[in-house]
Amino acid sequence: MILVLADSMNATKGNLFRFERVSIKNNWIRFGNSIPVVLGKNGLAWGIELDNEDTLTMPIKREGDGRSPAGVFTLSSAFGYSRVEKMKGLKIPYIHITEMLECVDDVNSEYYNKLILRDEVENVDWQSSEKMYFADIWYELGVVVDYNVNPIRKDCGSCIFIHNWSDPNETTAGCTETAPSDLKEIIYWLDSSKNPVLVQLSRQLFDKYKKSWGLPEVYQ
Repeated sequence: MILVLADSMNATKGNLFRFERVSIKNNWIRFGNSIPVVLGKNGLAWGIELDNEDTLTMPIKREGDGRSPAGVFTLSSAFGYSRVEKMKGLKIPYIHITEMLECVDDVNSEYYNKLILRDEVENVDWQSSEKMYFADIWYELGVVVDYNVNPIRKDCGSCIFIHNWSDPNETTAGCTETAPSDLKEIIYWLDSSKNPVLVQLSRQLFDKYKKSWGLPEVYQ
């Protein structure tokens, strides 16, 4: 588990913690130190997958809202500019970013919220996308966060990643960023056979759901 906690839903900074456990019957064991992260320029918004009473009182994640999604999300793959053969020892699927790879954020496209190789698409129907190869240090290394994927809902947010920051004082359009050295360590720690997830919450929501969600104790 990667656990990201922010002081409030409007906070643009937080801390990342890593935990492991052998099975759901075992306790979470913390791994390593806490890692500083930055969030969306407008803080957090409740993920659309979590439909409960908090939906009525908190901002809900939408396309272009400048908020990082709060909730629980699987982590399916890593990505980066390096070729696959350069990523020896990785325990999670890896996507090599080329000039053709784009993440579509056009809500009217049939490829909305999908990573697509432009040269393999017969009908390029989008007007807006993130051209991954040209994102400088930000996408030099990253992890795909499975937000708004099953099913994909139009206008509910797209292209959510954990990726590098260029400056610890910047904010994001909705992703979660950390220092390149920390992210590299995180990516090599992730293991797809252990079903990695991102849990991203405000401290208030963490306290509220800690018991029912089986979350670990956290000490700075």
